[in-house]
Amino acid sequence: MNDKTKTNAGNGKFGSRLGFILASVGSAVGMGNIWMFPYRLGQYGGAAFLVLYFGFVFLFGMVGLSGEFAFGRLTGTGPVGSYDYAMKSRGKKGGSYLGVIPLLGSVGIAIGYAVIVGWILRYLSGSITGIMFQSDTAEYFSQATGPFGSIVWHLIVVLITMLVLTGGVLKGIEKVNRIMMPAFFVLFIMIAVRVFFLEGAFAGYEYLLIPRWGFLLKPETWVMAMGQAFFSLSITGSGMVIYGSYLDEKEDIPKVAMTTALLDTFAALLAGFAIIPAVFAFHMDPASGPPLMFITLPKVFAKIPAGRLVAMLFFLSVLFAGVTSLVNMFEVCSEAIQTHFHLSRKKAILIVGAVVFLIGSFIEYEPNLGVWMDLITVYVVPFGAVLCSIMIYWVLKDGKIMEELRKGREKPLGSLFLFFAKYIYVFLAAMVFILSILYKGIG
Repeated sequence: MNDKTKTNAGNGKFGSRLGFILASVGSAVGMGNIWMFPYRLGQYGGAAFLVLYFGFVFLFGMVGLSGEFAFGRLTGTGPVGSYDYAMKSRGKKGGSYLGVIPLLGSVGIAIGYAVIVGWILRYLSGSITGIMFQSDTAEYFSQATGPFGSIVWHLIVVLITMLVLTGGVLKGIEKVNRIMMPAFFVLFIMIAVRVFFLEGAFAGYEYLLIPRWGFLLKPETWVMAMGQAFFSLSITGSGMVIYGSYLDEKEDIPKVAMTTALLDTFAALLAGFAIIPAVFAFHMDPASGPPLMFITLPKVFAKIPAGRLVAMLFFLSVLFAGVTSLVNMFEVCSEAIQTHFHLSRKKAILIVGAVVFLIGSFIEYEPNLGVWMDLITVYVVPFGAVLCSIMIYWVLKDGKIMEELRKGREKPLGSLFLFFAKYIYVFLAAMVFILSILYKGIG
């Protein structure tokens, strides 16, 4: 067996560390940061929850995210080729079949995610034209989420994602993330500043930040903090592996992984400061999930002076987060088609786009979408993540992954890193999978 696979499908590499980090942050920042994290932060003890969350983010970022980046850079390909490489390092076959599992997770999320981002695009249009404010928000949402209710917006989102990918890594993925991710942070900062001056907003900050230490005695608080951290970093055994395959060998992987984790956490906090105080200012329910973003917040925007502008900024920033996440999901699938079916990049992207749109069209109805996303996020994705952690830290020989992680570093990683990776991180990844099933979703 060759020491390295290094297929890379001829897609090129990221041109800089910043470009790689912004692309990785773009993949990680998504709906979980925006409609789930703020609610959970307040629901499970405010700053007490934050202490646990920060701890899990550090562990999962340093060990999990670093491991997936290093795995991809070592093999030069996505999950199918990487898992095959790991198995062959032990003289075993069948790794490519196992690599299909996280790949199915990525395409499954992409199918549902494209529908949701289509809703966001529709809401952006509605905020620009003012149509969104001319009817009851629940009624507007039901129109968007009915059978084939947002088919045009859904199609536009898929086409935008495909267009980005046709530019390759440097001209497509990196270039778009260099624009969209800074714009996301700037727009959300603008919204957070505006919300700060709303009368009654202080109650929202209390909900988010005052520590209620008693929650640390509740096992559910630990479970939700762990799940939120794990899924927020987009540790799925596929997307970050493929981005790692496009990373230059001079880069310090643990350093870029922790920078990615830090920016992702900042995005989640920023979303909380922009959303929850506004909801409290108007005495509304800060419930998590689609109702917060698509029903509650439009009601809030309607009451805020210059609320139409705030709504436009909000849905534009969320659109950027959604598209950059979709780009990663599409990329891991199209790379697999390129590499293993020997098709051109454009044909591979066309196939992925067609599959995502056609299947997604039949689950646009919200109850159907909910069932689909539960199936993928509760069972397929966590299992793929556990499988990847085992491949990296148990199946692949220790020397190979540690050698990759040490490249580009001034200070070598010690043996304690490998201990945490093998005996703590892999165990916690398995617990995330089990607890996701028991709680019917924790991320």
